[in-house]
Amino acid sequence: MPAIAFESIAIPVGSGAQIEADLRVPERASGLIVFAHGSGSSRFSPRNRRAAQTLQHRGFGTMLLDLLTRDEEQIDKHTAEYRFDIDRLATRVIAAGDWLHDREDVLSLRVGYFGASTGAAAALIAAAQRPYSVEAVVSRGGRPDLAGAALRHVKTPTLLIVGQNDDPVIEMNEAAKVEMCAARVELAIVPGATHLFEEPGTLEQVEQLAGDWFVRFLRPSM
Repeated sequence: MPAIAFESIAIPVGSGAQIEADLRVPERASGLIVFAHGSGSSRFSPRNRRAAQTLQHRGFGTMLLDLLTRDEEQIDKHTAEYRFDIDRLATRVIAAGDWLHDREDVLSLRVGYFGASTGAAAALIAAAQRPYSVEAVVSRGGRPDLAGAALRHVKTPTLLIVGQNDDPVIEMNEAAKVEMCAARVELAIVPGATHLFEEPGTLEQVEQLAGDWFVRFLRPSM
């Protein structure tokens, strides 16, 4: 697929540190999706890479983003001390969004966030702090409740996707939806799915729901 951007990049996050990301933008892309992974995961997550490929086939660019630096990842593997540091993760999503807005080749593209687990909370905090930089958010098996008071300030259309058999997370998403009174929010329950959507056909449903949401809010009106 011809691309205007297909590269691994490093994004400065302050104090000489940087996070890494894989950016792929096909020609005539109709939007750009930033992936914020969940706790204990990375930009190499098979689920995120599969979802990114599906979105690319639907005409979107994608940025698969590491929310921790290499040093932080090594520490987190042993201590798990950073994966629930939501404020830290949110600043990384914001840094990625700001970096994209400095790229002339993608500046015209509307941006969406696709967050999983704790990455969903980070994406929502970023949306609250940069309301004019993101047009749509999708959460897959996310913990939007961890965004706390920021939920009330989110104005970005948000789709919360949860598995039918992920009862505690359903409750957390329902509570977060109530808090997000300033945004258009929908909750989609995938039948027969558990937290990781490992059941046959469930991940395909997630990809379809997410893709439809991004088409709805990122593609320019004709």
